[in-house]
Amino acid sequence: MLKANDNRVKAGDLELKEKVVSINRVVKTTKGGRAFSFSALVVVGNGAGVVGQGLGKAKEVQEAITKGIEDAKKNLIKVPIMHGTIPHDQLSKEGAAKVLIKPAAHGTGVIAGGSMRAVLEAAGITDVLAKSLGSANPHNVVKATVKALATLREPIGVAKTRNISLKRVFNG
Repeated sequence: MLKANDNRVKAGDLELKEKVVSINRVVKTTKGGRAFSFSALVVVGNGAGVVGQGLGKAKEVQEAITKGIEDAKKNLIKVPIMHGTIPHDQLSKEGAAKVLIKPAAHGTGVIAGGSMRAVLEAAGITDVLAKSLGSANPHNVVKATVKALATLREPIGVAKTRNISLKRVFNG
């Protein structure tokens, strides 16, 4: 799933906060009537650059949320944050959902829609401009946002890879 800069993190000793993004009630019609179950999309993060998303399915809402949190803890990634924002623009796509995230000046806040806002705030990003282009399906928007954050690169790493000074990375 993740390519060159595989930045996965273990949940070990992290103090994670959970945010339920969406809960779906699923109905299956059977011979004996209707069977209800629930699916919960959950985002977890420590507010300091670590974020993950998970999906839990169960017969009860609380059980689905618990399973979603456990799944999210297995899918944690490290996000490079510079002065409360991201290092550069990023466009990502998942299914029919496209997301665009851009760095913003200090004091701007998180300008983003519901599903994206949950992911960005859980990651600890305080200033960012974000736009969901395409599908508004929360599952795909959350996956696209996490993918965009996972593919961000730190300027120091870019400077080392290109063998140039950090000043040249910022000035082109």
